[in-house]
Amino acid sequence: MAAPRSFSAAEVRARCAEGACLVRCRRRLYDLSGFVRLHPGGEQLLRRRAGTDVSAALDGPPHRHSANARRWLEQYYVGEMEPGEEQIQPETVDEQGVDAAAQTPARMDPRCKTVDVEKDLVDWQKPLLWQVGYLGEKYDEWVHQPVDRPIRLFHSDFLESLSKTAWYVVIVVWVPVVLYLSWVSYTSLAQGNTRLFSSFTTEYSIPVHKYFFPFIFLMGMFLWSLLEYLIHRFVFHMKPPASNYYLITLHFLLHGQHHKSPFDSSRLVFPPVPASLVIGFFYGVLQLLLPEVLGLSVFVGGLCGYVIYDMMHYYLHYGSPKKGTYLYGLKAYHVKHHFEHQKSGFGISTRFWDRPFRTLIPEETFEKED
Repeated sequence: MAAPRSFSAAEVRARCAEGACLVRCRRRLYDLSGFVRLHPGGEQLLRRRAGTDVSAALDGPPHRHSANARRWLEQYYVGEMEPGEEQIQPETVDEQGVDAAAQTPARMDPRCKTVDVEKDLVDWQKPLLWQVGYLGEKYDEWVHQPVDRPIRLFHSDFLESLSKTAWYVVIVVWVPVVLYLSWVSYTSLAQGNTRLFSSFTTEYSIPVHKYFFPFIFLMGMFLWSLLEYLIHRFVFHMKPPASNYYLITLHFLLHGQHHKSPFDSSRLVFPPVPASLVIGFFYGVLQLLLPEVLGLSVFVGGLCGYVIYDMMHYYLHYGSPKKGTYLYGLKAYHVKHHFEHQKSGFGISTRFWDRPFRTLIPEETFEKED
């Protein structure tokens, strides 16, 4: 293996002045330029630490980074600081603990374990879907050690293309459907023929006026938020039996791939072809439970909730919300779910259902605002 490249303090300062974001842990140097916009604490938090030793910040307080976060950091390793120059800091930075950390010999943090594509449990040069089922009892730990690299699922280019979706495809495909079905629902209710409980009794059935449509629509969105939580927790986060190749493969196809590569931009929203099958199933269920027009009205509200959920999910990974806003907190919450609390924090578009189901990520685990 080639010896790591050495960097002088002057070179690091020059690259940071050009816009790069290089940080170090003791003498190990990392280039986070491609990650700053994705950082759950915000881009500026990393920018302020460019050129400094972040060892103390990783250990906290206020926020102690998880083993997955440290492992993630190792993917951006670029070399070592030259001996004797690792203590040089920009004048504007006052980091406690930097001097002590700088005296430690250059070595990898023992809590880190990089992904070696040559020695990993799977062959990254081949599609992963048909390999993960053989991991058995090692699958759960492996899939929750995130990496910053794209994933290929299928040998077939056609099937692979169907498994990837750009974020705007959700808008192009589903927003026209929401608008059309909303118009159909409203005009159908305007005819005045829709009544609740009419299948049981005509004497005590309740008419549903067209002006009820917005409330029924919002009820559909509310029901979707519950369904979103339940699917994420009990389907996407099921723990497949170690001996069942097919359930492990199914889990990886549904959600495991996203936890393995959480910033793969082509796998952050649900592809429209399989989404159509799932959406069609829930439409059929609502048509069985509710009068036709009423079921359609609830359905279109739920479909709108799904579109918002998909867009929100993409934004929580790639957006840059303003510090102190609701979306800023939600982004930190969701990324915390990926890197540290995989068994809690299942709410994506809202944290509401994490409270009654007692899966809320504790507030004290988040980094305090500067």
